Amino acid sequence: MHIQDILQQRRPSFSFEFFPPKSNGAWEELYRTIVELEPYAPSFVSVTYGAGGSTRDATHDLVVRIKETTGIPPIPHLTCVGHDEAEVDAILSRYAEAGVSNILALRGDPPRNWPDYDWTDSAFPHAADLVRFIRKFNESGRHPDPRGFGIGVAGFPEGHPSTPNRLSELEHLKAKVDAGADYICTQLFFDNHDFLDFRERCRLAGIEVPIIAGIMPVSTLGGMKRMAELAAGARFPAKLLRSLERAGNDAAAVERVGIHYAAQQCSELLDQGVDGIHFYTLNKSAATREIYASLGFKPNTEAASS
Repeated sequence: MHIQDILQQRRPSFSFEFFPPKSNGAWEELYRTIVELEPYAPSFVSVTYGAGGSTRDATHDLVVRIKETTGIPPIPHLTCVGHDEAEVDAILSRYAEAGVSNILALRGDPPRNWPDYDWTDSAFPHAADLVRFIRKFNESGRHPDPRGFGIGVAGFPEGHPSTPNRLSELEHLKAKVDAGADYICTQLFFDNHDFLDFRERCRLAGIEVPIIAGIMPVSTLGGMKRMAELAAGARFPAKLLRSLERAGNDAAAVERVGIHYAAQQCSELLDQGVDGIHFYTLNKSAATREIYASLGFKPNTEAASS
């Protein structure tokens, strides 16, 4: 199902993100997670793409398996790093043949073993270039949907780490939308004021596509530190840090704090008319299910048993 139809059918949308596991055991655990979350009728699920295309085949296999074995529309990530036009064309052709309807187009980060990666030599120096290429593929009529792929792009409520100028950052985002993006899915954030201000600045810049908020509950203190490293510039509000400090080294208490805080975020965002909420699940279901329960949503038990 094309993302335009998905987002028109259900507002706000609710969606999840998964990543391709590295071991056979982890694959089976992931499918248990998907089975546990499917009764909540997610609008779609996205599947990450390793730096430099390191999980290209695994991402494709997971996307196709989700499409063939569940009723959830899958959206694969696709990044610019290390790909020429012929490779991206082949990836898009493969997804089109499998009946995949949407792509999340990202600039991406070079792998750590490519410290001197030169973006000027890249076929796609910016995500907007990748969006334009996907749009060109759509116009070729090679996708079974006459509209071609629905296209998503990333947004950064806390600011993009490589673009400290917030005015330039919005110009880059608008370039992606003007190139053909159908929606924006944001990176994780912990202060709703950052998201709401970002959304307002987008509207002032003439960006009118749906903006989906990315939420990741803190589950461990170590995980929070990794978030700070991976999502450079991530801000942890004092309110959250104070609650985590009270939890101390009690792992279960830390997880409860993270779930409670994320649930409050979601409730406030829903009250503010958010277009959608996207949960970064880390391939686990418990936290997301508890957040759903706290928001008053119940799973479809008939779907769970069918």
